[in-house]
Amino acid sequence: MTVLTHVVYALAYIVAGVSVGATLPLMRPEADPLLGWLTGAVVVLAGGLLHEIVTRLERERKTAERAHHLHGTVALLAEEVATLQAALDDGARHPGTARYDAVMQEVRLLQSLVSKLTERRAAPRPPVAASERRGPGSGESISTTPPPPAPVAAFGPMNDASVLEAVREALKADRIDIYLQPIVSLPQRKHRFYEVFSRVRAGDGHQIMPDRYLEIAEREGLIATIDNLLLVRCIQLIRETERRQHSIGFFANISAATLSDGDFMRQFLHLMTSNQALVPKLVFEMSQADLRAGGAVTLGILSQLGRLGFHFSMDQVTSLDIDVDLLLRHEFRYVKLDRALVLDPAQAGRIKELRRRFASEGVDLIVEKIETENQLIEILDTGFDFGQGYLFGEPRLSRKPG
Repeated sequence: MTVLTHVVYALAYIVAGVSVGATLPLMRPEADPLLGWLTGAVVVLAGGLLHEIVTRLERERKTAERAHHLHGTVALLAEEVATLQAALDDGARHPGTARYDAVMQEVRLLQSLVSKLTERRAAPRPPVAASERRGPGSGESISTTPPPPAPVAAFGPMNDASVLEAVREALKADRIDIYLQPIVSLPQRKHRFYEVFSRVRAGDGHQIMPDRYLEIAEREGLIATIDNLLLVRCIQLIRETERRQHSIGFFANISAATLSDGDFMRQFLHLMTSNQALVPKLVFEMSQADLRAGGAVTLGILSQLGRLGFHFSMDQVTSLDIDVDLLLRHEFRYVKLDRALVLDPAQAGRIKELRRRFASEGVDLIVEKIETENQLIEILDTGFDFGQGYLFGEPRLSRKPG
């Protein structure tokens, strides 16, 4: 029950007790007035006892529901492991094959996620500064073009506590949906990459957008689990494109929490090291603020990933004071710039210089949040080669590989 509900209940039986205490002497003038107030006190105590019983029953009901959701999550992930196990059974007849090893490693990754989701208590994380928070998928526009239609919450805007509960329940019930948005070459508009990002689907079916839940999830120590699930899905998406012989890559956000998740990263890197063909098709994306705030530890981890062949992209660029040499040392091959920043006349000279420097070093610039044909014409006039935004395709729900 909410705090407001508790307050209403308490007021109800207190008012009832006071009314009895005040009314009884009026109805029976010959009786001792103290008797009326004692009767009122009994009414208040009885109401308080009933309130406690109702509260306890409600708490037990919620505990039972959480346990039910947790068992359901384990069952859902067990089904996913079983899907991989089917492929594993084929590979077991040829235990030396790369397919066998890859499926075994994917099973271990999924098992590590089961372990995370079944932990009773998560270690608390320090609050994240506003400058370090990740927003929605970088190419997603949140300004003038409406997002893809989604069911609307029946009870209006959700407060932070409701969002946190929805994220926890979505993790337990496997309701973290994966969405893809294309990144295209210009002017051909050919799909070259997809950005991969997550959506939380609440129990009533409505979507919670990243800019609403990411800060809360990161503050509560849940962001690493979401990112881990995202990376597992990326591996499966890359395998799917491999089977269809499609040459396309995927951009996926990676947080400091995920980089510091030693157990998961160790298994993930072991999988990717054994499957080098998948490495060039996965680009890790970090915001400019995260990169600046990460310090030597983050840069050291990026260097290790870079030595394995991974490339990186910097997005959410708010300042054109970019340390190009640092990006080059750590295998950043892509930089995303907001369309409004690119078309700002006051920044034209600096944008031109950045384009020249990046082009000479083999770094591709991607203009994001392109929404209209007129905006595209202006972008093409500046000579950029890649674009992202609703004009080229809105985020679409990815089918879970099965």
